[in-house]
Amino acid sequence: MRCHRQRRMVEATLPTTHVLNVDDVPGARYAKTRLLELAGFRVSEAGTGEEALVLARTLAPDLILLDTRLPDIDGFEVCRRLRADPDTATILILQTSAAHVLTGDRVRALNGGADNFLVEPVTQQELIASVRALARVAAVERSLREEDLRKNEFLATLAHELRSPLAPVLDAVELLRLEPHPAGSHQARAVAAVARQAGRLAGLVEDLMDVARLEQGKLGIDAVPVSARELVQRAAQCAAPALAAAGQAFDIDLPHPALRLAADMPRLLKVLAALLQNAAKFSDPGSRVMLRAAAFDGDLLVQVQDHGIGISAADSDRIFDLFTQAGHRAGRVKDGLGIGLSLARAVLALHGGEIAVYSKGAGQGSVFEVRLPLAASVAEAPPGLPVPMPDRRPLRALLVDDNADAVEMLGALLELKGIAVRTAGDGATALAALREEQPDIAILDIGLPDMSGHQLARLMRTATGDALPIVALSGDAVPDAADSQVFDRLLDKPVRIDALLAVMRALTGQYAR
Repeated sequence: MRCHRQRRMVEATLPTTHVLNVDDVPGARYAKTRLLELAGFRVSEAGTGEEALVLARTLAPDLILLDTRLPDIDGFEVCRRLRADPDTATILILQTSAAHVLTGDRVRALNGGADNFLVEPVTQQELIASVRALARVAAVERSLREEDLRKNEFLATLAHELRSPLAPVLDAVELLRLEPHPAGSHQARAVAAVARQAGRLAGLVEDLMDVARLEQGKLGIDAVPVSARELVQRAAQCAAPALAAAGQAFDIDLPHPALRLAADMPRLLKVLAALLQNAAKFSDPGSRVMLRAAAFDGDLLVQVQDHGIGISAADSDRIFDLFTQAGHRAGRVKDGLGIGLSLARAVLALHGGEIAVYSKGAGQGSVFEVRLPLAASVAEAPPGLPVPMPDRRPLRALLVDDNADAVEMLGALLELKGIAVRTAGDGATALAALREEQPDIAILDIGLPDMSGHQLARLMRTATGDALPIVALSGDAVPDAADSQVFDRLLDKPVRIDALLAVMRALTGQYAR
């Protein structure tokens, strides 16, 4: 009968559940370990608090059965340290204590981070039931983490797969815009519409890439000294068309010209412009949007105020969560991915800043407030290098990509800028072209059919004595650690032609038309 009961326990228990049993009394520790193993759990043991902390980090168990009284560190302190360590903070903890435990100790244990508390002596059935209940919680949490990981991998893959075909589309649009079209003609309007929508799609793809970087802890900034006034002015210029299209009045108070901060200008521009565009989107036509910026308590304080639909108290608490949309107008189709404010908060945090929203409720408008630390004394950027004299010989570029459309469109744009372009669709062809053409610069796609862009770059450096500047184009959300060691520059797809030309000038000292 007893064996039958134990077998049912084994069948009902998840086989992957790993328990760390912490008790300084060998007999008690053995008894609990034996009972847990018979119930189908995998068990490791520790006899001291220090040993428990080490094993928790190295073994990463699903659950820790933690005795309160230990010879070196009491169980309360062990629990506190486990919760304070990011590597062990999510491990479930079942704390146990002797019968003479004080009533306040139970409260202390639970407030200190324990997930449950048992007073010994405890029956075998109660111990197994308590461990099994927490094991179910651990299994659910593990499943959620795995699902979250799959979601992040999917987002990164989706963004990568969208980037590659989007690059030649944007280049083709740029080529069409260079062709003369009668003003107001169907062709001119069609090209303008495609350019707007392709640009919008590029922005969405870039947001997806940033989400993937954010979820992997690899979202970064490139902070340089900037003028606070210029930042706010440029953000207002970016948002002005949306406000004008909605017929909304736009009031601006600019910060003092002397105020400066260390900032990633493109990222902060995107944050502030998005706040202004949201104000236009969620406000009635003809209403007023205000942008105010000034120094306050050592920070640059930026406020975006609208008189739109407002935000409820419930939405104010979750509006900065990923994939969350709030302030939705009844009967209106939602647009956007619900990631803009979440990314804004992350970007501002990387700058040492923060964002908050204030609203009296639905229909009462809202105020988004951004704080960024001002630079007490920010060194000016070093003077630039002397401007090189234009080379009379056309710049020669080797363009390598297995996407035929991407090669054709980007190559055509570069040729229109006065650059002599040689193209290749794989690594072997690129190496042959390198020997024949002796280009001034190489532009490589990282993913090639016969070898990786990293391998090709190393072979090119060997062939040229490390003299050839190499630019890589990548659709990956998170750069490889080896990228900076192999390439002179890494640019995200789809690359803007003006950004690529600027990099080519910086690396070669030659100017295109």
